[in-house]
Amino acid sequence: MSSLINTSRPPVFCPGCSHERITTSLDKAFGRMGLAGSQVVIVSDIGCSGLFDTFFNTHAFHGLHGRALTYATGLKMARPDLKVIVTMGDGGLGIGGAHVLSTCRRNIDLTLLILNNFNYGMTGGQCSSTTPQEAIVGSGFLNRLEKPIDICQVTAAAGAGFVARTSSYAPDLVDLMVAAMDFDGFSVVDMWGMCPGRYTKRNKLTPKSIEADLALLPRFQGAVPENQRQEYGRGYRTAAGGLPVPARPAKIEARFQPPASKRQEVLIVGSAGQRIVTAGEIVCLAGMTGGWHATLKNDYPITVLRGHSVSEMVLAPQPVDYTGIEHPDVVVALADEGVGRRRKMLARLGSGTLILKAAGVTLPETGATVQEVDFKAQRIKAQDWALASLALLARGNRVLTMEMLEAALAVRFKTAILETARELIHRVTP
Repeated sequence: MSSLINTSRPPVFCPGCSHERITTSLDKAFGRMGLAGSQVVIVSDIGCSGLFDTFFNTHAFHGLHGRALTYATGLKMARPDLKVIVTMGDGGLGIGGAHVLSTCRRNIDLTLLILNNFNYGMTGGQCSSTTPQEAIVGSGFLNRLEKPIDICQVTAAAGAGFVARTSSYAPDLVDLMVAAMDFDGFSVVDMWGMCPGRYTKRNKLTPKSIEADLALLPRFQGAVPENQRQEYGRGYRTAAGGLPVPARPAKIEARFQPPASKRQEVLIVGSAGQRIVTAGEIVCLAGMTGGWHATLKNDYPITVLRGHSVSEMVLAPQPVDYTGIEHPDVVVALADEGVGRRRKMLARLGSGTLILKAAGVTLPETGATVQEVDFKAQRIKAQDWALASLALLARGNRVLTMEMLEAALAVRFKTAILETARELIHRVTP
């Protein structure tokens, strides 16, 4: 096979940088495997190793620092036919350490090439996750306080099926790359090299000293026997293929005429347990029965059984490109917790906005039109106030109609719950 090097933007590294030898070795490995550019994806992130995706005539994805393995995983799952190679420096390795561990555990068919030169070479020579403690680097004494990571031991312990440690100057580097890319699972190649622009200006490091240092460490040369197992993507597709096909979402037929002709913005503010989110869903379903587009955004804390609950809905006859709400047409205020989350918005509303407020809820001073409803006097429980409010809006032809609300309830609820909901919306009074 001919070279896949991009001649319109050939590799350019600092003189003496080991990355250049890795680049040419990778190109030779592609050629030996008979791979065309259309069969390969190179995924990179930030740093000098992040230049690799521009140096080859292959598919490429360039992303955030440390996140390359996440992009590569998605690519491999979507296109298992492609050979996906990830190039990552020791900087990205440290930043994306959690992603490295997850990829090891999955054993997905990716090859991770670690261009390990012991520092953040592009940004000033600061210490990285692999910097030796005795090294002199651009971040002062910090590396003396941190133990460098042995990425081969870590990845092997985390479940990687193929782990190798080598010098960027090793004569068999191409052979090792081919073996890694041929491996059916996650393969890791830790390649030690030199950064003449930063690291070796202050630290003595040569190809011979790299070989000597490597000889002192545990050897990793390929397949890890205890980690051999099924490749993740193949196992995923087999397991998923055996599942029953999920039912398609119910189609909402456009059967009714909405009471308004322009975009409607609705805000419901309440507290946990008042079924605010459910009410938001019902508003959207009702809008869809009128042939409108609908969006829903919810705001609630992680303490889902306590605190505020807010839903924002947009209904419009055309696609909704912007889902933000600044001046809602209707506000339903059911609890002080929710009012507190939108206090500034409520304070600046004008008379064109209707606020349907539960008795006992305190509003900021506002120019909106306020209608108070005493749900307690009607013996309506707090968890039903939101649905009761929708019924009052529907009776007044604000945002939705009763027939739209009835249709939405029939989509959202079944049997006994549906009958209870129907009874409620016809019982509530202003």
